[in-house]
Amino acid sequence: MFRFQRRRRRQGFTLMEVLLVLAILVILGSMVGFFIAGMQKGAYQDLARTQIGMFENQLDVYRLHIGSYPNSNQGLQSLRVPPADLQNPAKWRGPYSQKEIPTDPWGNNYQYELLGPEQYRIWSMGPDGVSGTEDDVANVQ
Repeated sequence: MFRFQRRRRRQGFTLMEVLLVLAILVILGSMVGFFIAGMQKGAYQDLARTQIGMFENQLDVYRLHIGSYPNSNQGLQSLRVPPADLQNPAKWRGPYSQKEIPTDPWGNNYQYELLGPEQYRIWSMGPDGVSGTEDDVANVQ
């Protein structure tokens, strides 16, 4: 009888198959990195908006007690310590912020400016750290 001999096929992957899989993994990894970086940027902007909203609430309580918003020189620190130049220091019932005034998500101090008796601007300079650029996050544009 004839005996069929089967040739054993060598087990494993060829170099081309391994390189193809590595190329696909590199492409997928770079796409994931790109999407995560975009999500982080959006998360930082959302955090800055949330913190600015928190400052707005605290400033409204400050205004109820004092009768006006802090001036530009007094700034957001007036939410933690009474300003030295208050006309009636007995009206200050703070601290209005239980914690220190945080920095923005990029590590910069929030900026505050009194625009008028009833209007102020709070802003983060954004990732570039330069005020007045397109990436600033503010309560008033």
